[in-house]
Amino acid sequence: MTRAQLNKSTLTFLTKLSENNNREWFTSNKNTYLSSHQNLCDIADALIKEMNKHDQLENESGKKSLFRIYKDVRFSKDKSPYSPRFAFGLKRATKLRRGGYYIHIQPGKSYLACGFFAPNPEDLKRIRQDIELNYVDWNKILSQKKLKNSFGAMQGEKLLTSPKGFPKEHPAIELLRYKQFIFRHPLNDSEILASDFVNKVNELFKRMRPWLDYMSEVLTTDTNGELIR
Repeated sequence: MTRAQLNKSTLTFLTKLSENNNREWFTSNKNTYLSSHQNLCDIADALIKEMNKHDQLENESGKKSLFRIYKDVRFSKDKSPYSPRFAFGLKRATKLRRGGYYIHIQPGKSYLACGFFAPNPEDLKRIRQDIELNYVDWNKILSQKKLKNSFGAMQGEKLLTSPKGFPKEHPAIELLRYKQFIFRHPLNDSEILASDFVNKVNELFKRMRPWLDYMSEVLTTDTNGELIR
């Protein structure tokens, strides 16, 4: 069991940043930010190590996995310069393993996510082809108890109508309308501060493997089951 743990001071920093989202406050509290940032790097490193025992990730380190706290406000109505959260993503390695994991740490708003946030047009078409042909298998996977109890129903943006080239009367039309394929698991502050946080996240993501492995097979083969070169 890993000893990496989220510090309460990290959550306190994020709370204060939300209340003082300006450059002057951030500059005067830069050392606290650096300490909190390192805390998240340590957690990400520990999670990568644990997940590589049962999966294979591209991520080289926690530091390289973290998203920037500095916002690009050029095209945003909200001109606050910082995102009052820490977050990082983990990507499965090689073309044969598809899908990714996401961890979002924010006081009162933390969550885990997993799946496909923005599949490219080719992948989206291939996913829909598989739903059209194998929707019974999709329903079986999505109704698995471990998955549903941990992440609930699949989420994501949908088309308002049926996708082009697919029948409106298809029995799985609701699945065919998805443009994103995402699962989320909310986390309260007590959970993310617990000593077993990293191990809990690892176990939750492990429960997504049957679906991720199925999706990997779909996205690396054609409709005849032949490997896509």
